Amino acid sequence: MQTFEGFCPICEQDVIFAAENSWFRDHLLCPGCSSIPRERALMVALDQFAPNWRVRTIHESSPGTRGVSPKLQAEARSYIPTQYFPGAAPGAIVKGFRNENFSKLTFADNSIDIHISQDVMEHVFDIDSAFAEISRTLKPGGMHIFTVPVTQRTGTTVQRASIQEGTGKIVHLLDPVYHGNPVSSKGSLVVWDWGYDIVQRIHKASDMYTVVMLTDDITRGIRAEYNDVLISINTAN
Repeated sequence: MQTFEGFCPICEQDVIFAAENSWFRDHLLCPGCSSIPRERALMVALDQFAPNWRVRTIHESSPGTRGVSPKLQAEARSYIPTQYFPGAAPGAIVKGFRNENFSKLTFADNSIDIHISQDVMEHVFDIDSAFAEISRTLKPGGMHIFTVPVTQRTGTTVQRASIQEGTGKIVHLLDPVYHGNPVSSKGSLVVWDWGYDIVQRIHKASDMYTVVMLTDDITRGIRAEYNDVLISINTAN
């Protein structure tokens, strides 16, 4: 067991962070909100880039049950949590969530101040459409603040799977890897092993400019692998 005294930016209180596993990304926990490092890093980025987030319209894709998501739900004036349920009507309420596909959002143009996603964008097949849709639905000056594991830290992005045109069949380009999915026991297939060229990909698809924020601060429980937070900004007038 490793422990560190510090201050949780989500709980906003002094705590003792603890990890029973050396893989801090999933195991360095806050005893108050059960958050992990990347969630605390996202909170720091949100407070820094959008300090008035509590009075903004926030959409969060695939929210969790700990850390940032409950805080947003409790404190944001307008918080829209969504999950993706294939086969259900777009925009319908399913199991208490609005059904939204990032690549085909039903939100109106210029209607969202902040999109939030936590480790979602590595699972989206039609990624260019997703970035374009995020830009379309953001208000001028709005932001997509998100975490994504940048695993290709010294290389370029690797695509792991694609959709076969016409059939909709998944084609595995590499051995399949799955991450946890809050609404499916099957998990979510990893489609992209991202490199930092994701910044150029976002700009090409959406004209948004992206800042990469990497925080290492054990006093706030932010120390782990793949702790990047990306902030894409809609600069349209």
